[in-house]
Amino acid sequence: MKDYERNILKNIEEYGCSVTSVFDPNENEPPFSYSIGVAKSSGAPEVIVVGLKPEMGHWLVNEYNNRVRKGERFAPGVLYLGFLEGFAVQFGPVSREHREEYMRSATWLHGGPEFEAVQLIWPSTSGVWPWEPAAGEWFRSNQPLLAGETS
Repeated sequence: MKDYERNILKNIEEYGCSVTSVFDPNENEPPFSYSIGVAKSSGAPEVIVVGLKPEMGHWLVNEYNNRVRKGERFAPGVLYLGFLEGFAVQFGPVSREHREEYMRSATWLHGGPEFEAVQLIWPSTSGVWPWEPAAGEWFRSNQPLLAGETS
């Protein structure tokens, strides 16, 4: 077992999950942060946040973990407050293909991509969701939906 894998397991034991944030130093691809171990510690889906700075993504993953450890669950397409000040967020499913592509450490922990995961989806500062016609190309490409459209 590698050191980073031991660290993941230690974080899961201590906090209920570990968080991995990935960013492209050349900024050609959007950053993303995801949980590892939420499903094992609380039975809730793993979570991924795409397009926000690693610090914010990390914080949102931890907030999700804290809330699901207290028993809260999140349904797709429902607006939820308390994650981003002044804005609601939504959750959408993450396809098997995207779990493999984005959530590699979670895939390692679960022994493959057969685990449930949700994407925490955030609106623009104008309150526009990435699937809406008013969403600009930059916003859509910075927060790709990992499982089709949400309404």
